[in-house]
Amino acid sequence: MAGYRTQLGTCMQGDSLEVLGTLDDSSVDLIMTSPPFSLQRHKSYGEVGQDEYVDWLLQFGREAYVKLKETGSFVIDLGGAYQKGHPVKALYPFRFMLKMCDEIGYHLAQDMYWHNPSALPTPIEWVNKRKMRCKTSVNTVWWFSKSNLPKADIRKVLVPYSSRMKSLIHNPRSFVKEEGTVRPSGHVMGMKSWAKDNGGAIPSNLLQISNSESNSQYLRYCKAIGMKGHPARFPAKLPEFFIKMLTDHDDFVVDIFSGSNTTGKVAEELGRKWLSIDLSMDYVANSVFRFAENEEQAHRYYTEILSGKDIVIPTLQQMEILQNL
Repeated sequence: MAGYRTQLGTCMQGDSLEVLGTLDDSSVDLIMTSPPFSLQRHKSYGEVGQDEYVDWLLQFGREAYVKLKETGSFVIDLGGAYQKGHPVKALYPFRFMLKMCDEIGYHLAQDMYWHNPSALPTPIEWVNKRKMRCKTSVNTVWWFSKSNLPKADIRKVLVPYSSRMKSLIHNPRSFVKEEGTVRPSGHVMGMKSWAKDNGGAIPSNLLQISNSESNSQYLRYCKAIGMKGHPARFPAKLPEFFIKMLTDHDDFVVDIFSGSNTTGKVAEELGRKWLSIDLSMDYVANSVFRFAENEEQAHRYYTEILSGKDIVIPTLQQMEILQNL
């Protein structure tokens, strides 16, 4: 299984079911992934039909359940699709969610949603041509947990306060006239609670993250070497949110459909141990671009991985030592 290794992780080509089987039971803190979607049209990164998709995906859920720690989580970004020839949605994301819980034993810790403001107006037939549907810009992200009390700390992913909230913290009397004010809902307001600065606001379960990458290092090196990048990359801020919230330093993060290995790169930057697996040798090879220091190195790593070698990528400190020899 060719691939590459960094200081904290490994990206390898292989069948994720087989690779997961080699891991110790109860050893994984987080599985963060985005599988090939069940699309009506053939895509270059592979697909299975909608009718088979749920059962196919459940295989990975079963194996992952055994490998997760009791406090671990399985987070999966699932794109939706329309039924062939009709402007009505396929229900496989929801059938998958129910079977993960009812048949395997996962808990649905929370239903999360990723809104991509820069999404193109698709599906073309129902949005652009017939003007019958709104464009699809939200993906379902299921956060499953092995137990009903998974590791999680929302304080690690607080978002900036709005300008109004900053004003309330600075001058709570502008909102709460008297201590113990009762709102129409019956909620009792307290000035002390409003005046406390917690470092940020609690995020909602709708994550607004644009997916408009156009000039990243990964894409630049793909273009320089004359190849197409992975066609279904999710933005780094998506795995970053869950890795921060659901894991600690040195925890173990796994991506079973790693594609361009955004998850591995983010895990490395956040100081988590990681393993990324993809069935496509070409995707494994060009995902090394995320870790290369320059174009020449990217091309060399890519060629060596495709030839079957297992590359060890030195740390910056190790590279400085080698350069000074």
